[in-house]
Amino acid sequence: MKSLCRNLLASLLLLIGTVGTAYCQEPDDKTLLIRQLPRDNLLLFQDEQGTQSPVRSLEDWSRRRNSILRGMQSVMGDLPGSEKTCELDVAVEEETDCGSFVRQSISYQSELGSRTPAYLLTPKSALSSETSGNKPPRHPAVLCLHPTHVRGPDGIVGRIPNVDNQYGRELAERGYVVIAPNYPHLGKYQPDLKTFGWKSGTLKAVWDNKRALDLLDSLPYVQPGKYAAIGHSLGGHNSVYTAVFDDRLQVIISSCGLDSYVDYYNGNPAVWKPGQGWTQERYMPRLALYAGRLEEIPFDFHEMIGALAPRHTLIIAPQRDGNFRAESVDSIVAAARPIFELYKTANRLQVEHPPVNHEFPSEMRERAYQLIDSVLKQSNTPAETR
Repeated sequence: MKSLCRNLLASLLLLIGTVGTAYCQEPDDKTLLIRQLPRDNLLLFQDEQGTQSPVRSLEDWSRRRNSILRGMQSVMGDLPGSEKTCELDVAVEEETDCGSFVRQSISYQSELGSRTPAYLLTPKSALSSETSGNKPPRHPAVLCLHPTHVRGPDGIVGRIPNVDNQYGRELAERGYVVIAPNYPHLGKYQPDLKTFGWKSGTLKAVWDNKRALDLLDSLPYVQPGKYAAIGHSLGGHNSVYTAVFDDRLQVIISSCGLDSYVDYYNGNPAVWKPGQGWTQERYMPRLALYAGRLEEIPFDFHEMIGALAPRHTLIIAPQRDGNFRAESVDSIVAAARPIFELYKTANRLQVEHPPVNHEFPSEMRERAYQLIDSVLKQSNTPAETR
């Protein structure tokens, strides 16, 4: 089957004009994109005739980046546009005084008929300026994405005592407005993905996160259009996926969130069976169609990290992480760095390897907060443009 598909690639490219990808018809009549460019060399792109050429300019890179987005959406589903945008209709369900900030349990309408639960943490300094009628500088804000937990974001916002990784609470205490949405199919958030037309929980989460940024944009005490995203484990790759599709995220922190798909659990076939690992419904079920041929997955973290350039990106990959291999992360960073260099921002891609397991230790969280401070607290200027 592979050889048949490869023989058809050239003619298919000419027929459909696809840049950087090709189609292969499966026996179950599901259409897959097949990788055409190396994941570890981002300085190549394909033109409309399928000819590979070196990336020498930002315009060339934009062609490669567009092919990465197509590859992602071929597996995740197509990212919606205005057809799913609706009134946020924010509802406050609970409010708690947490000392220096107020924590609200809220929900917002991410699409018609679907409400996303979240927490909104607001420093009292922002609230007091609103009630007094003063107009001080707006507060910076952060999208905080939680790890896998049966209670969703409860742990990161301080609702579960004696839990590490309370980066939502810590950032609110640092003066940031924080929004922490619930990930689909964790806790009480159980949207029917198929009914709403989603092909993956991954893209539903991206959409919910984009709508969370819309909510931040609407708040009169928030510095709009320029945010950070931070997450551990599930939140770590959720941050990357969201940032690829939303340039409002100018700082991206991913802790224990990724390695190459081909390196995931050393390529163990058991984790690529339907409903396992990355192929679970809340992630990307269509990845199961690549079982036994992981090299053909049409996108990988090498390319997605490259697609974050020129924004500030910090990847924390512990030496003893049993989920994601630190050595694989180094390969990803090495592949992505030339794109940051193309933008003349090589220093904005950083990686740390703390000597711990699958953890987000306090010194690494502080490192992340300092990076966020350096970008979001330096000015109230509009977001950088690509």
